[in-house]
Amino acid sequence: MEQDVESPAVTIQKPKLPKQAREDMPKQMVDQIRVKRKIQRYVRKDGKCNVHHGNVQETYRYLTDIFTTLVDLKWRFNLFIFVLVYTVTWLLFGFAWWLIAFVRGDLEHIGDREWIPCVDNLNGFVSAFLFSIETETTIGYGYRVITDQCPEGILLLLIQSVLGSIVNAFMVGCMFVKISQPKKRAETLVFSTNAVISMRDGQLCLMFRVGDLRNSHIVEASIRAKLIKSKQTKEGEFIPLNQTDINVGYDTGDDRLFLVSPLIICHEINQNSPFWEISKAHLDKEDLEIVVILEGMVEATGMTCQARSSYVTSEIKWGYRFMPVLTLEDGFYEVDYNSFHDIHETNTPSCSARELAEMNFRSRLPLTWSVASKLSQQGVVDLEEEGFEKSPTLVTQEEALEEQLERNGDIATIESESKV
Repeated sequence: MEQDVESPAVTIQKPKLPKQAREDMPKQMVDQIRVKRKIQRYVRKDGKCNVHHGNVQETYRYLTDIFTTLVDLKWRFNLFIFVLVYTVTWLLFGFAWWLIAFVRGDLEHIGDREWIPCVDNLNGFVSAFLFSIETETTIGYGYRVITDQCPEGILLLLIQSVLGSIVNAFMVGCMFVKISQPKKRAETLVFSTNAVISMRDGQLCLMFRVGDLRNSHIVEASIRAKLIKSKQTKEGEFIPLNQTDINVGYDTGDDRLFLVSPLIICHEINQNSPFWEISKAHLDKEDLEIVVILEGMVEATGMTCQARSSYVTSEIKWGYRFMPVLTLEDGFYEVDYNSFHDIHETNTPSCSARELAEMNFRSRLPLTWSVASKLSQQGVVDLEEEGFEKSPTLVTQEEALEEQLERNGDIATIESESKV
């Protein structure tokens, strides 16, 4: 029976040395004595990306997609543009109506009943501006009306009606999309404050918790995670903020969530995990960030919603588990969100998942260990001649030993042959 073993770790902060002293010392010693600095987040806890675009030369590209540009603006600018567009449109067409009346001489024959003006009761710029508003908004008070003796006024009426409809469709559509954006829905999707690393089913796992505060569900919800960490390639190329996928159940379908109650998302630390060789002591020295992304469709509107959060090194707790939040009441399940972020300490090995796997492998082979040592002294050459290659990993040695045992018989036969 496997048991968790916890080895105490004492963190000792050593004084920070001057820059010149650090440059003169070997790199390993500098890494050991450096003080852990505050990590700059790539994605903030509220889901907003901490990235600013500077020195953008091709700003005209924003105008090619003016609709999205207006939607992305802040509310105060959006409302200002909304009012400005309507006001400018009314003023321009109001000036056009006043200009027609001025050119035709309607303003000089105010009160002359024998004169047929272009627009009845239009006696100045203010009345022309009011007529422009009535025409574009189709209010139609019935006091100022266009006559049939003004072809230029009829043409202007057609132009204003068409352009007014386009302006209404564009601005009202922009405001509707702005109001119905699912960003506010994402605020009711919550992530745990900390991520934890502990044992689950005999395997080290990285876990975090997600929940939905609303009764209306997120349809087709899915979760994914990224490891943000700078790296240097074998060729010497430095890649800042390199993104690496963290498997949270893509192979098994566990990344598709039925998010009715809070769920604990689990990432199994195996050979394909970027945390395979990271121990508790090593984790404290790492500068990394885990970005988690929850996506789905809002049940009420059908629009796609995305919520994001992140965990830096100081927010990844080694040797902890989440407190239960779901209890069975009389006829229903109740979720206690007061304990949503709570964690408790548990016995967890402080070694890496790779070292833990090697220790588990040795504990599973107590009988064949002596045979393996003899084979390593006397039969390694035979294994290589038969096609087996020497491997530094114990898993490969186990496979080679099993192949040899199948060819030569049981353990007793091998030991008798080794004695001879």
